[in-house]
Formats: sequence, structure tokens, C-alpha cells
Amino acid sequence: MGDPAGVGPELCLRLLDDPEVVAECTPVVFGDAEVLRRVARATGLQLSAPIVNHLDWGRHWHEIQRPTVLDLQQIEAETVIPGRIDARCGAAAFGYVQASIDAAMAGQVAGVTTGPLNKAALHAAGHCFPGHTEIFAERMGVQRFCMMQYSKLLTCTFVTVHVGYLEVPRLLTIERIVDVIELTRDALRRIHGQEPKLLVCGLNPHAGEGGLFGRREEQLSIEPAIRQARSGGADVTGPVPADTAFLPATRQQYDAVVCMYHDQGHIPIKMIAFDSAVNTTLGLPVPRTSVDHGTAFDIAWQGQANPGSLHNATRLASQLA
Repeated sequence: MGDPAGVGPELCLRLLDDPEVVAECTPVVFGDAEVLRRVARATGLQLSAPIVNHLDWGRHWHEIQRPTVLDLQQIEAETVIPGRIDARCGAAAFGYVQASIDAAMAGQVAGVTTGPLNKAALHAAGHCFPGHTEIFAERMGVQRFCMMQYSKLLTCTFVTVHVGYLEVPRLLTIERIVDVIELTRDALRRIHGQEPKLLVCGLNPHAGEGGLFGRREEQLSIEPAIRQARSGGADVTGPVPADTAFLPATRQQYDAVVCMYHDQGHIPIKMIAFDSAVNTTLGLPVPRTSVDHGTAFDIAWQGQANPGSLHNATRLASQLA
């Protein structure tokens, strides 16, 4: 459900009544039923899905065949103030995520789609993770994973994500870049059913201009990684300058762009596919997708949030599962 004080609850209310999603899977909202009731009253939306508690879920999860709310009772609903950073909301959101991971690892759900977290609230609750991606990777015990932002208009994967720019060059190892290329290749083969064409960005302006810019990251790490991935059968091109990687003509030629750092791919994704992009964690034992936006505290509980990203994220999780 995401942070109770954000737009996650109202998006979940819309999801439960989304006929396209329900035609493909059985959505179960891991959250707080009373929060959803409050949001429904505030926005004029409906909460018609049945509600089960944690004990009933444990006994009867395999019998659920219609959209359902799993009431985890992580927070007292009357204490939630829409649009406010609150450690109690951060703790509740973390509880929803933990419960969803447990259910996924137990085989009770086929995939997980997460609503937006507020990192300040999460950290105030004592859970100092950079985001969902790292929570899932740690709890599921995986070392080889990466973030993918997926849409039909543009898809990007990331060698580094939630780190400062000063840290990026030392993290660009050949092994890490190859891992991201291979994870991207595998995911897109599953989604599209054919071998993808991948484009890899350089780190420096003009992709280093033959070693004139930067510390030869292209020559020492990125180019060797591309050669290694090609030797494994990947159809991969690069490194190319980031300022030309996202032009319309280039996007038509490639299925995904492998980016070296967060904003290299997130800026074009949000400009081109803000309402349709889906955040996906590759390398996990079960599919995990997420909305590609934040908690939007400024419009929380007002019924204004666009459900498109959650809709697409849930359908992609179903497809990957």
C-alpha cells in the first residue's frame, strides 16, 4: 500500500476495482483496512473488496479468488495525517513490505507490486534503506540485482542508483556492468519473447571522447564489459554519449538503455513516460514491480492521483510471474 499518508491508499482502492488488472490476476492489497476506509470516505471512492486478517490469510490464502485486502493493522488510522512525514507511517509502510516479501518467499503470492515509500519517514522509523530495491534484495538474500524502469516508450536499467555522484566511478566494475546487461537481457526476453537490442551509455561527456574526459572509465570498465556481454551472445552497442542515447530515432532502434547512474536514465524516463513507467527489480526470485513516482504528499487523499503507473506495474508483475 505504500506510505499511509501518501497517495498509495487511494491508488490501491482504484486498483481493486480495475477490470483490466482483475482480468489478469487476483490483486491483494497488503495494508491497513481502516486507512483505506478513511481514504475512501475522503475521496468518494469505494472499498468493496473483502477484508481478511493475518491469521485468516495464513490459513486460507490459497482459497482467495477475488480482489482482497489483507489487513495488517500496522498503524492506528486516526493518527495518520495526509501529506505529513511521520515515523509511524514509515514503520507501517515497512511492515507492509516485509509481509509481502514473506508471502512471496512462501509462495503465497506470485509477484509483488509496491506503492510509494517516503524515505524520510522510513528512516525516521529506523529502517535506513535507500529504497524498496535494497529492502527486497537484502530480505531475499540476492547479491546480483538491478533496477529497471520499464515502459513501451523507453526502458532503462541502472548500474548504480541511490549513491552520490562521487561514488559512481569506483562502482563501475566490469563484473557489475556485465551483470546489469545480462539481467536486462533476460528480463526483456521474458517480456518480449525475443532477443533484445541493448544500448549502453558512457559515464563521461561524449562517452569520454577517447579518454580525454574522466579517468578512462569507458576504456577500463564499460568497453570491456560490453565485449564480455557480446561474447555471451548479447546484442549490445556502446558506450555512447548519454546526450544522444534517448533521441526518438535511437529509441526506435533499441529495446533498453543501460545507464551508469540514477539521473542519466531517470530524467528521460520521467520526461517521456512519467505516467506509464514501471520500476522493476531484476534478479529477485519473484517478480517485484513498483510505481515510478513518489508519495505525492501535496495531493494525498484528494482523489487526484493518476493510477496509471500502479495499473501498469501490477500488470507487468502478473506478466513476469
